[in-house]
Amino acid sequence: MSWLDICRETRFVLHKNSVALVLLVGFLLALFSVWTGSVEVAQQHATIERMQKADQQDQADVAQRYDEPGLLAYYTFHLTYAPPSSLAFAAAGVRDVYPWKHRIRMLALEGQIHESDTQNPELAMVGRIDFTFVIAVIAPLLLILLLHDLRASERAAGRLDFLSITARTGYSLWPLRAAVVVLALWLVLVLPFIAGAIFNGVSAGLMLSVIFIVLVYILLWSLLCYWVARFSFSAPVLASFLIGFWLLTTFIIPAVANVAIDKSFHGPQGGDILLTQREAVNDAWDIPIETTMQAFVVSHPEWAGKTQVKSLFEWKWYYAFQQLGDEAAKPLAQAYQQTAADKYRAAGWVAWLSPATLLQRTLTDWAHTDAKAAWRYEQKVRDFHAQLRHFYYPLLFNDDKYHAEALDARPVFEP
Repeated sequence: MSWLDICRETRFVLHKNSVALVLLVGFLLALFSVWTGSVEVAQQHATIERMQKADQQDQADVAQRYDEPGLLAYYTFHLTYAPPSSLAFAAAGVRDVYPWKHRIRMLALEGQIHESDTQNPELAMVGRIDFTFVIAVIAPLLLILLLHDLRASERAAGRLDFLSITARTGYSLWPLRAAVVVLALWLVLVLPFIAGAIFNGVSAGLMLSVIFIVLVYILLWSLLCYWVARFSFSAPVLASFLIGFWLLTTFIIPAVANVAIDKSFHGPQGGDILLTQREAVNDAWDIPIETTMQAFVVSHPEWAGKTQVKSLFEWKWYYAFQQLGDEAAKPLAQAYQQTAADKYRAAGWVAWLSPATLLQRTLTDWAHTDAKAAWRYEQKVRDFHAQLRHFYYPLLFNDDKYHAEALDARPVFEP
């Protein structure tokens, strides 16, 4: 194979109107996905910055208005958030399903976590056309359009035997044409990603990793298309077979597996957790104060001897039964998280039967936009809420006189 062969076949392939149109569509889709992803990430950063300023102002106003620890803990909201990673523009993942920001108080946490997610999960299932979707779902379809009639069109035109005989080598015709098509499609897809990655500050190593895995994914589909194109069937028959395989691995297998996994793993729902926590908190108003404080001391023995309540209402009693509400819902919350983790693990095994799903899971893992990242953020919220309790409990149970300087040691959420 000579350089002249490469130049000749490259010109021939790229000058075909059908090839140029498909490449243009691929480039525009990749460009659109990168642009919309970058806009979404910029909006999320702007939202976080705006909420940080509002949160600081709100906390300052509350600190000036109240001088009692119980009131401060009750009225002060604390912003928690999971900022998008640099690669989130290319792989949105489940950030439109799982909440990535909460404003929490010292009250029972489970209710705040499970009632703060106001997204509509049915609408969120539609997803968005991000770069991962374009590569995992659209790119194989573009390859099918480009490669399914690689030989069939020449066979229909009566030129197949002549071209095969006059080819300089066995690799200077069909493999070369396929390689030109694949390389051209890969370039039009990754060039917008490279521009978006540079704009969003993706590290060079991560950028190269994404580019490499996209190349591997496209090559796998290219080999399948090239192998199928060798059969002596008409172009529509070959295209139907490839599209059927694409539908099977990209949509049917994941959908059937999702239904099977949902039926195989059972656990409490978020509403069950919320209801259990609320019932425990509401019932505490009708339970003797001594009963509540005795139960609180069981999990917090360090405050034994300091739980006496001398009036009908004291803040340490109020926050004690808030804590007990969380403890009542804790078994359900743990079961909920375990069930979700089991489903995610099972879906990981099914992903090996669906290259598109496997690619999406890989890229969302790198972008920290998958379910695991959402669970890590939720755990960070729980840890921060525990820090708030450790800060306020001494002020509530020691009955020391409050000083404004004490707020300087109040924990601040760090994502």
